Amino acid sequence: MPATVKVVLGKSLREANETWAGRVRDKLRTLGTLAVNLMGSPGCGKTTLLCATLQRLRGLAPAMPLYVVEGDPYTTRDAEAVGAQGVPVVQINTRGGCHLDARMVDEALRHLDLKPRGTLFIENIGNLICPGGFDLGEDLRVALLSAPEGNDKPEKYAAMFRRCDAVVLSKMDLCGPTGFDPGLAREAVRRLNPAAAVFSLSARDGTGMGPWTEWLMDRAAAKRSTADPGGV
Repeated sequence: MPATVKVVLGKSLREANETWAGRVRDKLRTLGTLAVNLMGSPGCGKTTLLCATLQRLRGLAPAMPLYVVEGDPYTTRDAEAVGAQGVPVVQINTRGGCHLDARMVDEALRHLDLKPRGTLFIENIGNLICPGGFDLGEDLRVALLSAPEGNDKPEKYAAMFRRCDAVVLSKMDLCGPTGFDPGLAREAVRRLNPAAAVFSLSARDGTGMGPWTEWLMDRAAAKRSTADPGGV
């Protein structure tokens, strides 16, 4: 059997990130704003899902403010796609960094005119390892697993799927061509994280988008109740 080496993230780095995450969390709690951290591999459909979700939420809850923080190593393409939806967006370029951290998010929020009782989406860097280890001050962690990636990814990247509040099985319109079995993927997620909500959908044709957006709206409603009238 191959030898294994365990690498532990430095304590000072973790502590610094937790401090910044606390600041983000306090700010969003005061506003009653729900924060959703979208994570997944490059090409799994995060931006496509995000754009489709924003469209549906604007139709279902037109009065709810929506915001996006986009993470990308170098380009602004995803932020441009989100901006085309008419939603305020701030781009974070990590210059090769493999994840967002809470300090970056705190800085990005300074460039958004946040209104009370909204929903903030944070699209993390495409990666199934590093993003899961950094608290961004979010309320919900959502991991995407797309049909072309295969059913075995939850076991291969167990830490990501253990720590999330929901898993979106995306690109379900490609199950036939790719041989993806959503039932097997769902079982793999359940073994790792029985409490996670699991959604099977296609952002391209709209299949399964209803339960996903309803779940988000329920949680946004719960978060709105935490808004501090004196602070907003």
